[in-house]
Amino acid sequence: MNKRIAVYCQNTSQYINVDGGDTLLDLYSKVKHLIEFTPINARVNNKAEDLHYPIYAPKTVEFMPVTSPSGSRTYIRSLCMMLYHAVDRCLPGATLSIEHSLSRGYYCRILTPQPTTDMQQLCSRLKAHMQSLAQRDIPFERMEQRTSDVADIFRNQGLHDKVKLLESLHDLYTVYYRLDGLCDSYYGALAPSTGQLTTFDLIPYKEGLLLLGPSESDPTTPNTPVEQEKMYRAFTDHLAFNHIVGVSNVGELNKAVAEGNSPMLINVAEALHNNRIAAIADEITHRYRNGQARIVMIAGPSSSGKTTFTKRLAIQLMTNLLEPQMISLDDYFVDRHKTPLDDNGDYDYESLYALDLPTFNNHLNRLLDGQEVELPYYNFATGSREYRGNRIRLKPNSILLIEGIHGLNPELTASVDESMKYRVYVSALTTISIDDHNWIPTTDNRLLRRIIRDARYRGVSPESTIRRWPSVRRGEERWIFPYQENADAMFNSSLLFELGVMKNRGEEVLRQVPHDVVEYAEAARLKTFLSYFTHISEEFIPSTSLLREFLGGSSFKY
Repeated sequence: MNKRIAVYCQNTSQYINVDGGDTLLDLYSKVKHLIEFTPINARVNNKAEDLHYPIYAPKTVEFMPVTSPSGSRTYIRSLCMMLYHAVDRCLPGATLSIEHSLSRGYYCRILTPQPTTDMQQLCSRLKAHMQSLAQRDIPFERMEQRTSDVADIFRNQGLHDKVKLLESLHDLYTVYYRLDGLCDSYYGALAPSTGQLTTFDLIPYKEGLLLLGPSESDPTTPNTPVEQEKMYRAFTDHLAFNHIVGVSNVGELNKAVAEGNSPMLINVAEALHNNRIAAIADEITHRYRNGQARIVMIAGPSSSGKTTFTKRLAIQLMTNLLEPQMISLDDYFVDRHKTPLDDNGDYDYESLYALDLPTFNNHLNRLLDGQEVELPYYNFATGSREYRGNRIRLKPNSILLIEGIHGLNPELTASVDESMKYRVYVSALTTISIDDHNWIPTTDNRLLRRIIRDARYRGVSPESTIRRWPSVRRGEERWIFPYQENADAMFNSSLLFELGVMKNRGEEVLRQVPHDVVEYAEAARLKTFLSYFTHISEEFIPSTSLLREFLGGSSFKY
């Protein structure tokens, strides 16, 4: 007779008795009449699990909807396995590479023995196969075997990127999923079955295709893509660089580290940053010499490295015989009591209208006219603006550098002549993948940077940083991402080696998140993510590296 176990269901605020070995799906069947949504995964003791998870001891369980961040990730991962199944069945011998998020979807390339000329027809075939899988409601079977056996399975399926990763991790056992006889592995849980995955689209995009999941505003319809030509080029350029150095995924990175090549990777990646910053500085200088580009606006999302980029750009501009002068957008905050409120009634410091736009534009135009301006100072302790005698006037070779999240928003500098402005978008566009079917979200890269920096230099716990992150992301979606294509230049601040470098620091800080808080789920997910990487020493990272902004040891003052 199976042991009876009392499980606390947070969705219903009650204990439910189950038999030992019952799954989360069995538990759900007992409470589904009390829950208004169909779950796609669950948090078990504040850690995300798939619904095939077996219960052998008392647990606290919270079922999660597709609309939750964890549920959305599970939905997309499951769609990716359906797409892999479609490619395997419709295009024998083809290789699927899911490279990165782009244009509200996920950009994929398919390498086939015979080049495909009609991408629309191909997308239609693959989409029809995926729809058939959804109609058949086939389970995603969670499997676990000795790693050597799993490596053989993947090798037989031609998934050599996954074999490289497994060989670099040296784990005794490995979890993977099986769908209709086809095996794959993913960074996180999958849906219980294909029947839940009815909302998606597949369309031609550039040299590949775009996999679109449900819209955030209406989960019953697929996302509508937006044009992101400049973002696409930024990703493509770095993917080409990865190919040249022979490191496109984590397995190849770990192998390079094991062979003692991490110093070379660091030097080459840092040299790429130097070249890109110098090229942007040269373009700015060229426009400046032609009577334009007197103001450089530098924008980007949180923890993208805007501050270090701005300082390094200033150095390059000085080598071009220009004299950079800095203005901080933070000093143009309105007095705190005038700050707009967000949907929760809190001060919304990420709103464009938290800035005194009339005064800011007045100062810019006066500076461009050769006048002297006294810059304000925002006192964050009192929440009010002060003037402390900081006066500046532009010299004949002066150029203004202004860093802030709103730099690409036309309304920020609406009264300034467009020819006088040069806009740079900075973001950590992570181009290394875990493997061909598991990309690394740029959001995860930035969040790890911020967690490490906040814990070391700002006295902010990782739990607090994780709790605040959804609000930061909402601000980015509203005030930054809609304007990123306005940039004159895009700078990818990610470094090929950085997640290996952040591994030990990140794991140490994430272990501080208590198990009994909901933020533990995100901390556990990030720890699992970091476990794929072999640690890389900080020893060879230069003091001018953008990564030093988050790790410490920088030669710049912040």
